[in-house]
Amino acid sequence: MINNVDLVKLNFSPQTLAVINGILGVIMFGVALDLHFSDFVDVFKKARAPLIGLLGQFILLPAFTYLLILIIRPIPSIALGMLLVAACPGGNISNFITYLAKGNVSLSISMTAISTLLAIFMTPLNLYVWSMLNPQTAALYHTVKVDPVQMLELIFVILGIPLVSGMFIAKKFPLFAQKVQKPFKISSIVVFILIVILAIKANWQFIPVYMKVVAFVVIIHNATALTVGYLAARVAGLEYRDRKAVSIEVGIQNSALGLVLIFNFFNGLGGMALVAAWWGVWHIISGLSLAGYWSWRATKLETV
Repeated sequence: MINNVDLVKLNFSPQTLAVINGILGVIMFGVALDLHFSDFVDVFKKARAPLIGLLGQFILLPAFTYLLILIIRPIPSIALGMLLVAACPGGNISNFITYLAKGNVSLSISMTAISTLLAIFMTPLNLYVWSMLNPQTAALYHTVKVDPVQMLELIFVILGIPLVSGMFIAKKFPLFAQKVQKPFKISSIVVFILIVILAIKANWQFIPVYMKVVAFVVIIHNATALTVGYLAARVAGLEYRDRKAVSIEVGIQNSALGLVLIFNFFNGLGGMALVAAWWGVWHIISGLSLAGYWSWRATKLETV
């Protein structure tokens, strides 16, 4: 029965795909309005902590995801969805969750900025490399005939251009950027969520049957991501606030980008789409829960 998960297809017309791509670009533009070129400079000034975060994001998380797939042995489309999510950069809400967790927000922002920029190359590269190591995911990857160069081009358009444009506007017109930044973020994210909800509604007869399996996989995968980030930071000797920031940055992935890539290159393949969609829900729950614990623990220590 689980193999029928791929009957779930989040299919869209070329026009709707163009709209979805544009919405993600607008979301990225809204995020970039809150970034500054100094955030990139901070990576070089205090290189150790951001580099550990980026190591966790683009090297350790894909590697541990591959190992997790070997252990739990999901069907190929779910495995490929896990690899795709692991290949994405940090999510847009990681900075807010780091703030709630009383972590190092400036470190979180600098990691988000640089990981988003690196994702233009690293996301298609990581997906290709790690999927090729598993014969089943490699066969599925070739079946849908994914072109890594086309994926790189799309990521550049929906991440790279909005990132640079938003940061330029923020530098040249800071008052305007401050005024429109919040409406940009909220409205574009709401529209994106509505589109995904409509797609899920059209396939609802399949989703309750398979969501239990997908939910279990995502919960284990997300816990692995948060743990990998935290332990990497701890082994590197980073201070507690930095460890929290790195853990959240590695554990909160840009699943919206993952969904867009699935829509564009994998025909909305069921296993992949359900992994990315549920990750987008679960990482908010897990991130806020972890932030709440860390915030409570910090407050308790302050009052002792």
